[in-house]
Amino acid sequence: MKFIIYSFILLFSCFYSFIIIAKTGIVTGLDIPRFVSLKSNDANLRIGPSINYPIEIKYVKQNLPIEIIEEFDVWRKVKDYDNNIGWLHKSLIKGDRYVLIKNTGLVDKKIYNRPNGKLIGLIQQNNILKLKKCLLDWCYVFSKDIKGWVLKNDIWGVYKKEIYNLSLLQPLINQYWKLLNYIFLK
Repeated sequence: MKFIIYSFILLFSCFYSFIIIAKTGIVTGLDIPRFVSLKSNDANLRIGPSINYPIEIKYVKQNLPIEIIEEFDVWRKVKDYDNNIGWLHKSLIKGDRYVLIKNTGLVDKKIYNRPNGKLIGLIQQNNILKLKKCLLDWCYVFSKDIKGWVLKNDIWGVYKKEIYNLSLLQPLINQYWKLLNYIFLK
């Protein structure tokens, strides 16, 4: 009898921990939460998952990153940088990854030629950039005017511990950058 009880407890705890760790969307089967972006510069955030619900916010910026936090039929519950939460129709979003330069005061954010490398420019807050790849603390971003590496803490649209879109050669590239930094910082 004890064996059955212990087995049931073990089975329940494994099942419960799996539910907590591996949350996927009930419609798409994709990870929840996840970052996506707006497909157009005309998207209505509604208070419920239907066109019958009132519009809470009208987004007018294409490629704005948003976070999907729930799914229902053809509707996605999303959260934006300002923590506004509502529902968007799936036709208004795309899986392309963009990031938003955080608005954290009056300081422009720095962009580098490589992680811990040479400063190559400044990016103003609230700019939207295409996300190419992310290391643990750095992300490579670009727009038509600039490309380079920014600190992950300076952007919104990627998770703190997320490693994104790295090539198999990235460990060798990282060693090369460390060597360059060592040579130029002597």
